[in-house]
Amino acid sequence: QVQLVESGGGLVQPGGSLRLSCAASGTIFSINAMGWYRQAPGKQRELVARVISGDRINYADSVKGRFTISRDNAKNTVYLQMNSLKPEDTAVYYCNARGKMVGLPLRDFDSWGQGTQVTVSS
Repeated sequence: QVQLVESGGGLVQPGGSLRLSCAASGTIFSINAMGWYRQAPGKQRELVARVISGDRINYADSVKGRFTISRDNAKNTVYLQMNSLKPEDTAVYYCNARGKMVGLPLRDFDSWGQGTQVTVSS
């Protein structure tokens, strides 16, 4: 199985910064996408940012210019640098990864982390 572990969440004042990390481990053959999603109370989970094969990156319009996603392929780790944080960024942030698991034949995986809380408040 493929497991994801997030870290870096916490409480920060508006305008502050946080960096989230997500490390994937397990029976990984390849990863073709890693990304971050978030879910605020009473709202649907939404895409924040993701990196796809070929280093293509997608951002939600609400975070463009403030958040930066990066990936360390050698470590199977993805980061989310969050700057100029706003109260509306408050949510649980979840890491997601998809790709192929070791096996004969290769098997698809689509894994989620347990989430890390980000709270932006004065």
